[in-house]
Amino acid sequence: MNLYLPLKLLLILLLFCLSFVAKAQNETSKDSISNEQLNEVVITQNKKTFTNTNGNIKVDVANSVYNSIPNTVDLLSKLPTVQVSSDKENITVIGKGSPLIYIDSQKTGINDLNALDPADIKTIEIIQNPSSKYEAEGRSVILITRKFSKKEGFKTDISETASFKKNFNNYLGINSTFKKNKFEWKANFNYNRLNPWESHSIDYQIQNAAIASKYDVSAVTKRKQYNFGGGLFYKINDDDYFSFNINARLRDDTFPINTFTYNKNQDQENNVLTQSDNSSKKNFVNSFLNYSKKIKAINTQLFAGFQYSNFQQTLLTMVENNYNETAFNLAQSRNQDFNVDVFSGRIDLEKKFKNEMNLEYGGLYSAAKSKSDTNIFDFERNENTALYYDFKEQNTAAYAQLSGKIKKISFSAGLRAENTNVIGKYKTDFSPLIDKNYTNVFPKVQFSMAVDSTKNISLNYAKSISSPNYSSLSNIATYINPYFIYAGNINLGPAFVDEISSTFQYHDKSVKLSLYQVKNPVYNSFLFDKERNIMTFKDINFDKETGFNVDFELPFTYKFWTTTNSVIFILEKVQDPSAEFLKSKPYLYYYSNNEFKLPKDYTFVLSFWGLTKQYKGVFERNPRFVVDMALSKKFLKKWNCTLSCNNVFKNVIETEEFTINDTSSKARYIVDGHEVSISVKYSFGKIKESGFKEKSVNENENRIR
Repeated sequence: MNLYLPLKLLLILLLFCLSFVAKAQNETSKDSISNEQLNEVVITQNKKTFTNTNGNIKVDVANSVYNSIPNTVDLLSKLPTVQVSSDKENITVIGKGSPLIYIDSQKTGINDLNALDPADIKTIEIIQNPSSKYEAEGRSVILITRKFSKKEGFKTDISETASFKKNFNNYLGINSTFKKNKFEWKANFNYNRLNPWESHSIDYQIQNAAIASKYDVSAVTKRKQYNFGGGLFYKINDDDYFSFNINARLRDDTFPINTFTYNKNQDQENNVLTQSDNSSKKNFVNSFLNYSKKIKAINTQLFAGFQYSNFQQTLLTMVENNYNETAFNLAQSRNQDFNVDVFSGRIDLEKKFKNEMNLEYGGLYSAAKSKSDTNIFDFERNENTALYYDFKEQNTAAYAQLSGKIKKISFSAGLRAENTNVIGKYKTDFSPLIDKNYTNVFPKVQFSMAVDSTKNISLNYAKSISSPNYSSLSNIATYINPYFIYAGNINLGPAFVDEISSTFQYHDKSVKLSLYQVKNPVYNSFLFDKERNIMTFKDINFDKETGFNVDFELPFTYKFWTTTNSVIFILEKVQDPSAEFLKSKPYLYYYSNNEFKLPKDYTFVLSFWGLTKQYKGVFERNPRFVVDMALSKKFLKKWNCTLSCNNVFKNVIETEEFTINDTSSKARYIVDGHEVSISVKYSFGKIKESGFKEKSVNENENRIR
């Protein structure tokens, strides 16, 4: 069915209704002013959606069109330099790799983002040079700050979003806040019915084995998703507070996967149709307990935080194969379970001295325990395989950081030491397969000098680590066809990064130069089992990666038009003895967000981003160009309506070419990115000025750097 005609009619109808309501509201306001005495005058100031400080981009989500996006991961994908993978399981920052993700004062991950309601978000900041107070993991930080009210009463938002992609998707959400004196209580519930579609193909040849294979796979998922949570915030006094939050995401998927495969091994050729019926459950629960207290006797701010997370995944698969247009026969029955529990606790102390010096120090302890159980019955070989893998990791860290200002020079120098102990073993083994215990030291230094009131120069050095997620360190595998599987890698290790950068800022515009080197970076690789004629696609540690970036941040405002622009020139070189070196050439990333404040409270947003063709030494990737548009209108003080069109020109194809372990590959991914959505939000409740007077504090005070 062609959806464009009804969508155009719906758009025209929506705009007509909004204009009619706005006109009625305007006339009503005029009547009210003419018949009633004017009681007060409210002066408002338009807030910038994006601000730039030394290359760090901060986004005002609460007061922008972005608060209508129903999913936090989708929200992040619209921000400058942030890239979300096609399966929405990984987030990267251009030129920085995978970032640390923080919600308020606690480190989180992709599951927390999926469970977080965007209506709860105040700001998002992309920090390019995080200090030692943050974990050494990652070269950048995405800091999400949630909203806390300064007004008493209650408020409830009810939102409904209808999304048209390849298939119809629906998001329904309720977000409620209640504040009384020192107490604030928050709760949210979201029910989503989603039908994502995905497709990809890989064409590969093993150069020295006369083997060639190609497959095309597509899947349509029927997904029920429940996101819910609640929290309590208690302001003890101006300096002290206590908070507790818990959120959860429950997700049920059913997704048949259809694959067509051509495989040639020597003189033997096969055309195979593969059908697999899959059902999956992914449940995630996360809880925070935070306490902050000012120790006045020594003028020190104390922060203590505890966090517990649990993630469970079950995947049931039944596979049938049809060789050369004969008949479908059962191939495999696969039952896989993955569970991980993570507990962490941290303490941070911050002491400010009279000479503008600031000392921060603290420690962290975290423990993770995962189990990945796999049971596979192979009908063709009449074999049963059972694997039970246990993984444990403990991390202990301590840091100290001194910052301050001497004349025109501001500085920050910190040192972080982390000890990691990892044990991984199968239950049938007496001794562990993985037994690692290592300690690393991560220095971070920053100097910043104000040339004058409009110009600033800074210099940074940082050493960091990038560790694989727990799911990647399991034995969970996905069956694609009789010759190809995706698998985890229990031997995957961390990558270590050294980076030096310099930033020049003039007013709100900046240019940044970065040079970095990565030891043991993680990328995809092929491993071929000649006896079984099976190719395994998994992540491995490469030898090294080097890169150079030039980053321009160019915001601009003219009357009703505000634009934020990022332009990054990137040169990357990935190297490994197992991979064939192709080319390393500079490529360009560009991003532009344009917001237009129109009459009668309309807001129109036009944004686009793109990448030129990428030559990264081992990998070559195609250029991309994506355009998004949104029109938002607030009326009658309680209603907010947003009409969005994402990926307007349907640029949905991603390609990648590389040669590893004598295997040359051309991969093609089709992203379900073209979307038309309508979001309506209704707010009700009674809000009044709070009788509890809060002290105006810097919102960065509780940041874990």
